[in-house]
Amino acid sequence: MRDEMMPRTTVEDLIAGMSLDEKIGQLNLLPAGEGLVTGASQPTSLSKRLDAGQVGAIFGTKSLASARAMQERALAGSRLGIPLFFAEDVIHGHRTVFPLNIALACSWDMHLIERTAAFAAAEAAAEGLHQVYGPMIDISRDPRWGRVAEGPGEDALLAARIAAAATRGFQGAGHGAAGRVAACLKHFVAYGAPQSGRDYDNVSMSAEDLLETYLPPFAAGIAAGAASVMVAFNAVNKLPMHANGPLIEGWLRGQQGFDGLVVSDYTGVKELMAHGIGPAPVAVARALHAGVDMDMVGEDYLRELPALVRDGLDAPDAGFSLSAQRLSTLVDRACRRVLTFKQRLGLLDDPFRGLGGTPRAPSRSSGRKLARKAAAQSAVLLKNDGLLPLAPGTKLALIGPFATDRANMLGTWAVSGRAEDVVPLDKAIAALTGHAPAMAWGANVVDEPWLEQRLNVHGTTVTRDRRSKARQLAEAVALARSADVIVAAVGEAKEHAGESSSRLTPDLPASQRRLIAALARTGKPLVVVVFAGRPLAIGEVAAQADALLYAWHGGVGGPEGVADLIFGVAEPSGRLAVSLPRHPGEAPLTYACDTTGRPGNDRFTKFLTGWLDLPDDLPNFPFGFGLGYSDISYAAPRLSRDAVRADETVELRITIQNAGTRAAVETVQLYASDPVARVTRPGRKLIDFKQVSLAPGQRRTVTFQISSDQFRYPVAPTLETAEWVRDPGLIRLHVGPNCRDTQMKELTWLT
Repeated sequence: MRDEMMPRTTVEDLIAGMSLDEKIGQLNLLPAGEGLVTGASQPTSLSKRLDAGQVGAIFGTKSLASARAMQERALAGSRLGIPLFFAEDVIHGHRTVFPLNIALACSWDMHLIERTAAFAAAEAAAEGLHQVYGPMIDISRDPRWGRVAEGPGEDALLAARIAAAATRGFQGAGHGAAGRVAACLKHFVAYGAPQSGRDYDNVSMSAEDLLETYLPPFAAGIAAGAASVMVAFNAVNKLPMHANGPLIEGWLRGQQGFDGLVVSDYTGVKELMAHGIGPAPVAVARALHAGVDMDMVGEDYLRELPALVRDGLDAPDAGFSLSAQRLSTLVDRACRRVLTFKQRLGLLDDPFRGLGGTPRAPSRSSGRKLARKAAAQSAVLLKNDGLLPLAPGTKLALIGPFATDRANMLGTWAVSGRAEDVVPLDKAIAALTGHAPAMAWGANVVDEPWLEQRLNVHGTTVTRDRRSKARQLAEAVALARSADVIVAAVGEAKEHAGESSSRLTPDLPASQRRLIAALARTGKPLVVVVFAGRPLAIGEVAAQADALLYAWHGGVGGPEGVADLIFGVAEPSGRLAVSLPRHPGEAPLTYACDTTGRPGNDRFTKFLTGWLDLPDDLPNFPFGFGLGYSDISYAAPRLSRDAVRADETVELRITIQNAGTRAAVETVQLYASDPVARVTRPGRKLIDFKQVSLAPGQRRTVTFQISSDQFRYPVAPTLETAEWVRDPGLIRLHVGPNCRDTQMKELTWLT
């Protein structure tokens, strides 16, 4: 029972009055589902843990009532009345599911990203959640990795701005704000760069790459006030992240000044044993020493820490030892961080903060409007041979396995979303135009029954037309020939991407490629819409289509946003946040690759970097690329000065004009290259971008302020000895609508 004679609301008072077991209990982070089993783990009896005061937080509650009941039980089981906090995976929306994060990144619209995060926070907070496991800010340059769907793409600057915007959206003005939640940046760090694109696999890279590419989004999220961080499953340069003190306590806390909460990923502490760094006592001691404050699901802290604090650890075979006193100090440190997190959320003063049903969730209708707008802004128009937008009265044949789909439109990690909230593409088109399109299935999502079974691991989202392939194609072709325009709805199932969904060949499934080829042979105008969770190799489909729209998995408003674009209700403004591979084997892939001594070109040339068996004529859709329905012309860029001192700034101005008859949103992108440096540098690197709206015929001048700090880079023999340097001399600035189609100006930094 709670000790009513000794009310305590401050962290230090609580620490002073807690037993060792009570402190360790605060480090235990458990799922809400009774009897949840992960791999060989045994069921967890949540009620017994709550009654014994052995739980610090719970994730995965599905209602306000269940969270409140758990809080009441936890308070009754805690001698000092220490409350729980409640968390959930809110990756790209809560009840209202927005486009995948990789899709939202393609909007390049930080205001939109902040709004969607704020709406998700309001829905989550209304259900009693205090923390969300987001934003997911893992840079990924490998389309084989399934969790690219959840991330911000391939570029550090774009990802950093997204991290800050999403953190602001989730948290608002500060921790504990009404209708907001604590953000949890994940996954720290380099989780998006595993060997061969295999999820959970390890990472080997230079300290320079860590510092310049993979850590900046976390630095930006921390600077924006993120309250917590989740550690990644992978090892980085041989040291598993759940035991990586140099990165957690060193870089994150020491260099960045982060004073929030660090939580493990699902059974991440337990998995240190499989990483090979020692048995359970060693794994626990190393995780705690590295700075992992809470142990999610595995309960190894709960089992191992009492004996470790009593006896200490001496493990010469693992090269690790800690005294009992040091371990006791580390338990206090972690417990203090957990309690401080709860204090910042206001839970120590009011354990039922956020559990009383106020503020209420925002209206679903406003969420749907925002989701539909976000879907339209996130889709990227890759090709348009004058076909789009279509007139409302166009006689359509809507063909493909995603023409009537609901469930796959939500995308991966939409844990609280409902498929019935999606308006499928056929109904979206009918509602918009007043005419229901003629439809045919055309092809199964995949040919292989065994793959279909894997895609249905979390419930049936992929169904099968049992007719022969020939009959399916014949029906589709006949329907296509009777229409004015074909719209083909193809792509990936939701479980094609996401966690544990790495793909050897990230392309459109063979069944759907056959369908596109057959439809193209009819000679009818062909619009191809790709619903996907990763950047796919489009290959010949780009040549076969007259218009190509990369729609991703757009959430509850995804198909409606696509319909708005096809019929010109919305203007295409999306730009790729990740390069599309020309071929599935072209991975990893990034526009910002380091220069080589034998750089390649657009066509295969012997003895230069390139691929022997990659056709020269495959379309290339690079980072930053995207089309609109108006032509935007770029004048020559101008610099205010061609040479400046390091303590001065220079302005680059470029005038753009909407030469078309429709409104447009243009994302003007500024890249830089450093032709003479101390180490090899990227051929070009994004250093700024600005998004501007243009009415038909309107001309606007976009101005970039350029400072020498934008050209600093790390020289790092080790992470600890890293030095950020900047060289005087020549810099090349490249400005344009994407990373490839740019104009160049030279700037000299004087000593």
